[in-house]
Amino acid sequence: MKLFACVVPFQSRGIQLKGFENRQFSTGTYNRKTAGVKPQNTVPKYGRKKLLKYKVWCYRQPYAEAVNMSLNIAADHEPQVFLFLSELLGEKIVDSEGRPIGRILDLTGNIGGMYPPVADILVRLEKNRRTVMLPWQSITAVNGILTARPLLPEDFREPALRSGELLLKETLLDKQVVDTDGAKIRRVNDLQFLLANKILYLVHVDVGFRGLLRRVGLEKPIAYILRKLFNYVMTDQLISWKFVQPVSSPDLLRLTIAQNRLAQLHPADLADIIEDLNIHQRSAVFRSLDVETAAETLEETDPKIQVSLIEGLSTANASDIIEEMSLSEAADLLGDLPKERVEGILKEMEREAAEDMKELLAQPEEKAGGLMTTSYLSFAPAVTAGEAMEKIRREAEDMDLIYYLYVVDGQERLLGVLSLRDLLVAPPATILSELMDTRVVAVNIEEKKERIADDFAKYGILAMPVVDDNNSLKGVILFKNLLEVVAPKLGR
Repeated sequence: MKLFACVVPFQSRGIQLKGFENRQFSTGTYNRKTAGVKPQNTVPKYGRKKLLKYKVWCYRQPYAEAVNMSLNIAADHEPQVFLFLSELLGEKIVDSEGRPIGRILDLTGNIGGMYPPVADILVRLEKNRRTVMLPWQSITAVNGILTARPLLPEDFREPALRSGELLLKETLLDKQVVDTDGAKIRRVNDLQFLLANKILYLVHVDVGFRGLLRRVGLEKPIAYILRKLFNYVMTDQLISWKFVQPVSSPDLLRLTIAQNRLAQLHPADLADIIEDLNIHQRSAVFRSLDVETAAETLEETDPKIQVSLIEGLSTANASDIIEEMSLSEAADLLGDLPKERVEGILKEMEREAAEDMKELLAQPEEKAGGLMTTSYLSFAPAVTAGEAMEKIRREAEDMDLIYYLYVVDGQERLLGVLSLRDLLVAPPATILSELMDTRVVAVNIEEKKERIADDFAKYGILAMPVVDDNNSLKGVILFKNLLEVVAPKLGR
């Protein structure tokens, strides 16, 4: 029989399950009289079951154990309770004798961790309608209403946030976040917390329709209608907080930069996310990235958005990022910027990189010179395979891609080509002139794009050398760069 970790949701309104010290047991029917569970051998189809007028939510054991392990919660502690923010907002806080203290307006916490704990409660006092902060540690029981221990004068603080803390409702509810697991922009409809060992942890964001209905008080009637009329059971759409990156404001991103999960995304996914954000969020997200990640992401981003992102940076920062980009991509980007801006960026770049960039910018876009990169590896014919490998190890980090090695004479005239595979299988003492293929497929620097695409298709190569009228090697066109230019025309 599979075991489940069961928790009582806040809707149970004061019903306490007894006898579940280990918190893991088989699914069963809730007995209102004995406050116990009668074991069954079957598992509810949807992972939870409404029993009488109360709910017992059962989660599969591996799920519960994963959360417990992340929070270092031992198995012999008191039962855990999942609560939604929408259920906590507006709820009463009373003292041990049931006298009202106030109602909950918001919760605070430092959201940088994997499952951040709630620090304080923003409360409107019942007595004088003042708004104060109370520590969450003052809460001793959560049974439909929250019960607090005897409060001291120092427990009542003015509503000022500590360093790194945020108001969770104000900061997250109805705001956009990035689901770094699914690489999508999501809107937060509710927050789910786990109450364990009297500590309230933020564990999920609810991005589903059910969360929205719960907030407006229509969850139960709508769920009932859907179930009765259409035999449809609404499920929660929860995203684990460890996969959530808030992006609603620059300040919020700066507070969570130490736990920035965006850099873990593939650059293409991150580019899609940035394109879906508004201009202020785009800038905030882009500034939060390290230089290498920013460069990789910029290469995958729409050209118009590339320009707006670079224009929002200082000249020094823009230069650092562009230097990390592939030469051809960087040249395309600089070609879309104002002349004065380009000159400023080039001045900040290293001299050699700036010279390469100026050479590419001088080439007309509609010809081979406008597609090529000057980032390639060339060797003299007398160089050995072992010496070539040593050079590759030293310089590979600065290369866009290494498909082929080109053999040139003293005047940089193209003599032959060999693949990286040819080099790897050759004995180290073999000279490149013995390994190279002299039947080189090359393109003139003045050739038009359409002809180049035909040659790539005909010969099935991944990169093509670009030469001038004297057969001197000027650069290399990568197939991926050609595809970016030709592909939009194929869909017309």
